[in-house]
Amino acid sequence: MQFTIQQIAEAIGAEAEGQIGLTILRAAEPGDAGPTDLAMAMSPKYAEALANGAARAAVLWDGADWKALGLDAAIFVQRPRMAMAGITSMLDRGQGIAPGIHPSAIVDETAEIGPDISIGPLAVIGARARIGSGSVIGAHCVIGMDATLGERALLREMVSIGARAQIGDRFIAQPGARIGGDGFSYVTPEVSGAENARKTLGDQGDAKAQSWMRIHSLGAVEIGDDVEVGSNCTVDNGTIRNTVIGSGSKLDNLVHVGHNTRVGQDCLLCGQTGVSGSVEIGNNVVLGGQTGVVDNIFIGDGVISGGGTKILSNVPAGRVIMGYPGIKMESHTDIYKAQRRLPRLARDVEALKKAVFKQPPSD
Repeated sequence: MQFTIQQIAEAIGAEAEGQIGLTILRAAEPGDAGPTDLAMAMSPKYAEALANGAARAAVLWDGADWKALGLDAAIFVQRPRMAMAGITSMLDRGQGIAPGIHPSAIVDETAEIGPDISIGPLAVIGARARIGSGSVIGAHCVIGMDATLGERALLREMVSIGARAQIGDRFIAQPGARIGGDGFSYVTPEVSGAENARKTLGDQGDAKAQSWMRIHSLGAVEIGDDVEVGSNCTVDNGTIRNTVIGSGSKLDNLVHVGHNTRVGQDCLLCGQTGVSGSVEIGNNVVLGGQTGVVDNIFIGDGVISGGGTKILSNVPAGRVIMGYPGIKMESHTDIYKAQRRLPRLARDVEALKKAVFKQPPSD
């Protein structure tokens, strides 16, 4: 896979100067770039490292003096991360999964397989499953019975899609993602200690120790178009209704979405975020890494939570929150500043106490 400087510039809508016919084989950091690499030097601080490499061409910021940097050609971009999206898409060599169905794959005779499909070694496709055209199914993947996978899906190795899952077009699942496991839902014959503690916010009371009875998951998982889930990400089936992930949403590695939860469109759920069951999440929500969300609440459109936030109650649209429990970010910042002052405040109080007790008794 190779492209010229001109082809790359045209593909990302950027301007190029110099020897635009130069051939590029891969992208590289400035200090590691060789003669056939495209150095990603999109700001002056990165361009300093060009002298340590042997790049002939680079992606630079708008207005950069490419000749002074010793280059033969340059591409100029105004929004570096957008340029990165286009360039990495062009130069991605994929995972090398051969076209067609590998001889070791097991495909049920009732499954519907679209054209231009790649199915890797030891993959298993269940009864009446449907896979859209242009999809790539990696080694050791499992697609359950009656599951539907849209066009141009990419399942990396060891991804599992549970029975009856409905997934849209251009779905991407990184290694080890699990879609459609049963929800974590149990009940005791009588009121449990956990229920008492949650109700009273105190001791568990006189509740007796009991065994947990399983509530089965009759729902499935429904995922829109252009969704990506990270490595070892898990999305549980709904109990009665489906668990839903809206179009355009992206789930990072080790994200968990509990049963019955509905995630809106174009949301970002960052690494190690855990969402409990029956949560309603609006559109364009960003949950920072290790955010925890309690069950049966709603999070409005456009909410942003800082990393490590624990969301214990409803969050109105547009709010930026942080902390445990999650509160307005500015309030959390004020509290944090006050906490940092506590040692000094304690010393001041101690000094005042000593000064007061040393005063001679009044007549």
